[in-house]
Amino acid sequence: MDQPAEPRRHRRLLIAAIAGGLALLVAVGVGIYGLVRGPGDTRPDPARSGTVATSPAAPSSTPAGPARLPATGDAEAFARAVAEALFTWDTLSGAAPADYAQVLADVADTSEAGALASDVRAYLPTAEAWAQLTTYQTRQWLTIDTAAVPEAWTTAEAQAAPGQLPQGAAAYTITGTRHRSGIWGTEPVEASRPVSFTVFLVCAPPAPEFRVGLCRLLRLSELDNPLR
Repeated sequence: MDQPAEPRRHRRLLIAAIAGGLALLVAVGVGIYGLVRGPGDTRPDPARSGTVATSPAAPSSTPAGPARLPATGDAEAFARAVAEALFTWDTLSGAAPADYAQVLADVADTSEAGALASDVRAYLPTAEAWAQLTTYQTRQWLTIDTAAVPEAWTTAEAQAAPGQLPQGAAAYTITGTRHRSGIWGTEPVEASRPVSFTVFLVCAPPAPEFRVGLCRLLRLSELDNPLR
C-alpha cells in the first residue's frame, strides 16, 4: 500500500535540510582552510589541524605595508625582527608579496643575496594565492615564543676549520605561532598554527666611525625544518 503523501513530503524536506546543512559546513570549512593554509600553497602545512580562535596578539586592524628592519648589531634582536618581517603581511595594505620580500632583501648579506631571495619566496604567498587571499581580506602575523642558538650550530662552530664560517656568523632558531585573520562571507575568522625555522645571519664588528656593528641576513631554513 502506498504511504500517505504527507509523511513522504516531510521526509523529503528533512533530507533536503540535512543536505543543505552539510553543504554549509563544507563551505565554511573550505573558507577557514583557505585562511589557514593559503590558496595555491602546495608546501606541506600542519595547519590542517590549526585552531580557529581569537588571537590575544592581534595587531592593529589598520592595514599596514612592509616596514624597514631596524639597523642593529644585536644578533638576537635582528633575528627576531627578521622573523616578524617574514610573517607579517596584509593583503589590504596595497603592497604585494614582492614588497614584503624587499624589506628582507634590503638587509641581505651580498654573499648570499640570490639564495636568500629564493628562501624568502618560499615563505610568502605566490601572486595567485595572494589574489585569492585578498578576497578574504587576509592578514598574517607572528607571535614569537623562543629565539635561541640551536645546539647544532654550537657544534658546527666548535668543529669548523679556521675561516670556514664567516666572522660574526650566528644562527637563531625561532619557535612561535603564525596567525591569520580574514572575512569568510560576512563573518570574521581567525586561525593559527605553530611554526619553527632558523635564521642565519652575520654581525660585522663596528667600523671605526660607528659605535656598533650591523647585522645582515644570510639564509633561512626550510619552514618547520630548523636546526635543533
